[in-house]
Amino acid sequence: MAAPAKRIEIAADDRAALERIVRSRTAERRMVERAQIVLAAGEGHSAAEIARRTGCSLATAKKWRTRYEREGLAGLKDAPRPGRPLVHGPEARAKLIALACTRPPETPEGLRRARWTHWELAEQVGMSESQAHAILRSAEIKPHLLEQWVMSELGPDFDAQAAEVCGFYLDPPEGALVVSIDEKTGIQAKARARPDVQARPGRPARREHEYVRNGTQDLFACLRVHTGEMSAMPSQRHTRFDLLRFLDQLEAEIPAGKQVIAISDNLSTRTTKEVADWLVEHPRWRFVFTPKHASWLNQVEIFFSILARRLLKHGAFKSEDDLACQMLAFVELYNQTATPFKWTYTGKVLAA
Repeated sequence: MAAPAKRIEIAADDRAALERIVRSRTAERRMVERAQIVLAAGEGHSAAEIARRTGCSLATAKKWRTRYEREGLAGLKDAPRPGRPLVHGPEARAKLIALACTRPPETPEGLRRARWTHWELAEQVGMSESQAHAILRSAEIKPHLLEQWVMSELGPDFDAQAAEVCGFYLDPPEGALVVSIDEKTGIQAKARARPDVQARPGRPARREHEYVRNGTQDLFACLRVHTGEMSAMPSQRHTRFDLLRFLDQLEAEIPAGKQVIAISDNLSTRTTKEVADWLVEHPRWRFVFTPKHASWLNQVEIFFSILARRLLKHGAFKSEDDLACQMLAFVELYNQTATPFKWTYTGKVLAA
């Protein structure tokens, strides 16, 4: 009988990291394969069984199992490849890196440009494009990439407003219902131009990149913060009158006798005369606004992220009505297992 395969011990942190790589949609295929090999080795499978499961060669399974056992997660990275060393000294490298961190000047024709190309940087410094690319890569500088962000406006009232919102999340007044209200706008009812090709072993599902636009819908949503349940209303627009229709729906759904504290952003529809009049007529309601550019304090945004990932991203909708019905059906299904979100904001301002 063959000797039992050696089981590799995998630390809990390493296992979590390996599982993230396997689940990732953006990880390199080779890293996914290596993570699968190590996880299988941690289950006690032999190299031959690992090779069969992952579709790699026996030598590959042995190599990465051994590399992890010897070096941990760092051993799964590619070792430096032999080749011609970089020929440019510290001054040339510093000049290249400094130049890559600036905006290129206008052209003689007056064209303003937002970023350098590797070829332009190499020409300015006096080296080959491949050398410039290698130096910038080692310095983790990618002039072709651009990340966008929005900084919350840290005015004198930011701390007080954020503390008030978080206070209602963590310690609501007795007998009060805290809800989080917002709307997701411009949701496209996209239909596939051709049917999808379903997944099969070794090949993911395939979708034609062309699609048919069948209009758009907005979705008003209300999260009951301390139960996780959702209420929703599709709408073709998101004017103050549509907001009032949604508030009327919530007023009918929420049991009488409860004070309602509604966390919301500063969209202009919230402060119109019509909405102010509605609040006067319904004194149990109170709006609490998040600071400007701080909609991330509004917990219903988490639900919108879930809706986008689970329904909208891969869904196909033949009409606006179909999209509206599917979103309401999703909310109904979601409510069957809804639980409160675990709010982890510590009160620290996010760094730019």
